Amino acid sequence: MKSIRTILGLIRKADQKFDFFHEKDKVMIGISGGKDSMLLAYALKQYQAFKAVNFSIVPVILDLGFPGFDAAPIKEYLSTIGMDLKVIDSKDVYKILKAQQKDGKHLPCSICSRMKKAAINKVANELGCNKVAFAHHGDDAVETLFMNEIYGGRVATFQPKMFLERAKIEFVRPLILVHESEIIKACKEGNIPFFPSHCPNEGITTRSEMKELLHHIYEKYPAAKKNFFLMMENYEQEQLYYHDIFYKIERKDMSFKPVITAKDARVENELRVKLNLINNDEGLNRYIIYNLDKPIGIISFIHHDELTVEIYEYGLIRKSQNRDKIIAKFVKSNLERNIYPLKLIINRKAKELR
Repeated sequence: MKSIRTILGLIRKADQKFDFFHEKDKVMIGISGGKDSMLLAYALKQYQAFKAVNFSIVPVILDLGFPGFDAAPIKEYLSTIGMDLKVIDSKDVYKILKAQQKDGKHLPCSICSRMKKAAINKVANELGCNKVAFAHHGDDAVETLFMNEIYGGRVATFQPKMFLERAKIEFVRPLILVHESEIIKACKEGNIPFFPSHCPNEGITTRSEMKELLHHIYEKYPAAKKNFFLMMENYEQEQLYYHDIFYKIERKDMSFKPVITAKDARVENELRVKLNLINNDEGLNRYIIYNLDKPIGIISFIHHDELTVEIYEYGLIRKSQNRDKIIAKFVKSNLERNIYPLKLIINRKAKELR
C-alpha cells in the first residue's frame, strides 16, 4: 500500500525532526471519526510495529452532545485493528454552546475549542497518558497561519508539539508533514472508514473559507503548495522586522528587546547564568533589558487570564533602586495599554519590582 507507506515515512521524518515519541510513552489519540483522526489511529498502530522505542496508544473520543453522534461504528472499526476506543461523556459542551449561541450565529467555535482542550487534558490525566496526539496535518497548519494573519494580525500557527506545564501533558501532531490529499489517498487505499462530523458548524467556519482561498491560490500558483509547507520551518530565510524591535524607555537610555532569535536566546542565557536565574518554564514572555546597546538584565511575565499578568522573574547585572522603579513603571504602563483593569502579580523571583 503505497500511500500508507508514504504516510508512515512522513510520520517517521516528523518524529526524527520534532522528537515526538519516547520509551514508555502512553499516547492518547484524539479521535473525531473524520478521515484525519481515523488515518492517524491506523498509521500510529502501524508505526508502533517498527518504531525503535516502545510506546502505548489509547484512542479516545469525546461525546460532546451533538445531535446524531454515534461512536459505535468508530469503536467497531478500531477494534478490528486491535484498538479499544474509549468514549468519554462530555455532553455538557453542546448545552453550554447552545446557551452561548447568539441569534442568527453559529455555535461559538472558540468556546468549544477551549472546553474540548480542558476535557482532553482531564481525560489524559485520568488515563495516565503523558502525551496527546492530534490529527492536524500540514494543510491545517497553513490554514491556521492564514487565519492568524488575516484575522489576528500575527504570523503564527500551531506547533508540531507543545508541552502544557500545568497539565503536565505534551501535545504532538504526527501528521504535521502530511498533505490532506495524501490522507484521502491512504484512507481509500487502506479501506479506512471515516464518518461525517455532527458539529452543526461543519462547512460554515472560517477554516472552510481558508480552504477555499488556498485552493484558488494553488490553482493559480501551483508551486505555492510546496513553498507554504517549506516556509513553516525555513528559519534560515525568515526575515521580518520584529527582529529589530526594542521598546524604548524615553530619556533613560534603556529598552526592552523580546527574546526572538537564537542570538537573543544566547544573550539571555548568558545573563541568566550571571544572575543565577535558571528556569525551564514555557509560556513566558521573555525580554532582555538593554542600556543603549549593552544587555544589563532580563524580565519575563506570563498571562494567567485576560486580566491577570504575573511578573515571573527579573534581574539586573548591577542593582539600582532607581532603575527598578523606572522599569516597574514602564512595564505596568505598557501592559495597561492592552489590559484594563490590570491585575499584576509579582513573583518572588522578581521581588525587586515590588
